[in-house]
Amino acid sequence: MEDLKTNLELLPDNSQRLSNLCGRLNENIKMIERTLSLRIQQRGNIFCLNGSRKAISDGCQILESLYGLTESGKLIHPQMISLTVHEILHHEATGDTDPASDRSSENFTLIKTSRTSVKPRGQHQTNYVKNIRKNDISFGIGPAGTGKTYLAVACAVEALMSGNVNRILLVRPAVEAGEKLGFLPGDLTQKIDPYLRPLYDALYEMLGFEKVGRLIEKNIIEVAPLAFMRGRTLNNSFIILDESQNTTSSQMKMFLTRIGFGSTAVITGDVTQIDLPKGTRSGLVQVSSILDSITEIGFTYFSAKDVVRHRLVQQIVEAYDAFDKKTVSKINSKDSPQINERDS
Repeated sequence: MEDLKTNLELLPDNSQRLSNLCGRLNENIKMIERTLSLRIQQRGNIFCLNGSRKAISDGCQILESLYGLTESGKLIHPQMISLTVHEILHHEATGDTDPASDRSSENFTLIKTSRTSVKPRGQHQTNYVKNIRKNDISFGIGPAGTGKTYLAVACAVEALMSGNVNRILLVRPAVEAGEKLGFLPGDLTQKIDPYLRPLYDALYEMLGFEKVGRLIEKNIIEVAPLAFMRGRTLNNSFIILDESQNTTSSQMKMFLTRIGFGSTAVITGDVTQIDLPKGTRSGLVQVSSILDSITEIGFTYFSAKDVVRHRLVQQIVEAYDAFDKKTVSKINSKDSPQINERDS
């Protein structure tokens, strides 16, 4: 197929904004070119796009969207480009063509914290945030990089700042990638602390390092291993159980029955990364079939297409999914009974 060529004029013609858009040594433009298999040449505020019809259409939308962000002085960086690309391509894939409807949905689901505002990306993230706000118990299930934990922490901070809850509890099972905790120094809390770092990082981004420290000292924010939840009843709290694929069935039941009045619970996990001992069934795998008939519990399922990290992460997730499906298919074909000609 012959490549097409289109000129795009970005207005107003502002050298500072254009420099921000293109990046140092045109690194932002090069990233867009690699992502879309497109060639882009710039001359002032005129961009010449050379490629397939779809690549040119996507490239024009991405450049216009990013240039719009420069109006407020936002610095265009690779993560922002990746998110913009994901958003535009996702809208095309899902058939979303009504910008006014998109803006209305974005405004409704925008999560506001004291230091930043978090906007869900794509339909699954939007539905996830709506489920968290609507239901006392919500599940976010899917691969790494889909924003499950980050959005849950953002919703928790928003609920705390608005006075809807009195405290936040961040919980993880003490099982990680088959590694043993016993050799680490300190008590159980200190041993498990490194594995809770992603939760801390999200809190620091939304509240600031010093404020998080003060809230932890006052026990308004509590970070704890799942074992510490047994026997407790949690009222007026926002509780997040992260990495829940590493809970057993009994642990999942124990956690869900800790929920008290005025509380919200969000359970996140990735059923493709279970680190439980061989033969132990994951509580997250089992729970969807047990609780799916309860309408007041929300389930959001993410896929590789929802990954909003580096573009290679999505490709890695998709490659592993394809490999797993191929492996399962081979196992099933081996296990299936062979029909003898005399039996037919």
